[in-house]
Amino acid sequence: MKRIILLTTACMMGLASYSQSFMHGAGAVVFVTKPTNGEASTIGGLTYSPRVNFVENDNMSVSVGVPLSVGLSGSYSSNRGSYSGESNNLSFMFNAPVIVNLNFGCGATKDVDSRFGFFIGAGYGYHYQSVNENFSDSFENSYSYSGKASTTGPVGNAGIRFGVGEVHNIEVKFSFMKGITNDKPNIFGIGALFNF
Repeated sequence: MKRIILLTTACMMGLASYSQSFMHGAGAVVFVTKPTNGEASTIGGLTYSPRVNFVENDNMSVSVGVPLSVGLSGSYSSNRGSYSGESNNLSFMFNAPVIVNLNFGCGATKDVDSRFGFFIGAGYGYHYQSVNENFSDSFENSYSYSGKASTTGPVGNAGIRFGVGEVHNIEVKFSFMKGITNDKPNIFGIGALFNF
């Protein structure tokens, strides 16, 4: 994890010296994680997506970005009946890919006049998720489970952008990450961001 952060920081600083512009956005995301031999879990969160354009022309750019996402999920249930009990769980998620995108039209650069644009890209990412579950029954028995998993792997993303105002845009994006370590999960993401 430390190596990924250091590499990302070094890349962003190195590219900033050659870049033509820095752009960023913030919004909400939802991730669905499906381990190879497990059940799918869904978790929502917030994302901040900085990127540096290192190649730009009139209607297109090539950028390197690090869309950082964090999320929380929880539930509580209480069953009333012959085997009554209570259960609750809490999950935490962190997702940090490094992605190279080809950007076209709206949002490709700060100077594009188009009201519509799109992007497609690929990279490599890190995903961490933890789960804490507790259950107690009417016979005063309690059970607890805590688990955490992290994985790295290739990431692809694509999306569209709609212009709002003179330089701002709204972005809707889809992503897929294939974990290649630990339980090798498939991680699907969808997000909506406001780009400044």
